[in-house]
Amino acid sequence: MAAPLLLHVYATFAVGGPQVRFAAVANRFGRRWRHAIVAMDGDLACRERLSPGLDVAFPRVDIRKGDTLGNVRRFRAMLRALRPDALITSNWGSIEWAMANALPLARHIHVEDGFGPEERAAQIPRRVLLRRLFLRRATVVVPSRVLWRIATGTWRLDVRRVRYVPNGIDLARFQVTDHAPRDGLVVGTVAALRAEKNLGRLLRAFRLMADAMAADAAPPRLVIAGDGPERPGLEALAAELGLADRVGFIGHVSEPQHLYRGFDVFALSSDTEQMPLSVLEAMAAGLPVAATDVGDIRDMLCDGNRALVTPPTDAALAVSLGTLATQPELRRAIGAANRAKAERDFDQEDMFRAYAALFDGPG
Repeated sequence: MAAPLLLHVYATFAVGGPQVRFAAVANRFGRRWRHAIVAMDGDLACRERLSPGLDVAFPRVDIRKGDTLGNVRRFRAMLRALRPDALITSNWGSIEWAMANALPLARHIHVEDGFGPEERAAQIPRRVLLRRLFLRRATVVVPSRVLWRIATGTWRLDVRRVRYVPNGIDLARFQVTDHAPRDGLVVGTVAALRAEKNLGRLLRAFRLMADAMAADAAPPRLVIAGDGPERPGLEALAAELGLADRVGFIGHVSEPQHLYRGFDVFALSSDTEQMPLSVLEAMAAGLPVAATDVGDIRDMLCDGNRALVTPPTDAALAVSLGTLATQPELRRAIGAANRAKAERDFDQEDMFRAYAALFDGPG
């Protein structure tokens, strides 16, 4: 008997938090399910994370931007042709598939990880209405308490259909080691270089922090791992700020766990997040985190780290970076407490069990 077929729909299957999480779940359970993956933009870069032993297909779909009704008809035809045991959609970019399944052809699971820059300040009313209408029969999965409140409050979804499943991490890949002595503090971040990550804020905050350090201190460095459309502008800004020789843009790193060993501080400067995997990775590596106060980040971190979660301004982030830069004992204490919290609350096996139960469905 063939394994159940799961049809996964993403706005993009580029390497990002939701895609990496799915790859980890799929790899953990092997051929327990068959998978069909649709990337609305055609980008399938995250297939590199999938084990070669999986039963995975990448069906081609005729997608026409702006043709909502036509897309809904075409997507419904694909649902009829594939007859998946479950349709699994991801974020706003897949809402047309939820519309195509309004008269259900498949059990529907919708995973909501957060919002783009256009919704960082407030929900767009039209999107709220469509989510309310077309997700009301779905099982909706969220990784953060903030999103749970939005789904049950703003979208008015039935609380019995909303599942809170925090992200988990392979803790064994992020062993904590003592930092070897080196010349100068290293601040690091791992992020897609997109507008909502606001890495310009990090560059400006880093400049403010460096200017405030003692004149005899070794110059700090900033390492930015990741790629994306914002990179040329960020490189230009680094040069404009006089940071060209202190900032390293190292591009996309497919297995970033080794990078964290070279950081003293992890920084996150985003305008919008929910439960970023990069912060979990930093915690697992025993690092302190300076971050903007978005999503669940404050609750993710250990108690001692929460004072370093700041309003989303250059100056506030610079203060947190400066506090950590000048207090090595504080860095070590917070890093150890973050690792302990990751071990207690964010082991990926808990996440795997939750997703397996959702994918298997009632039974």
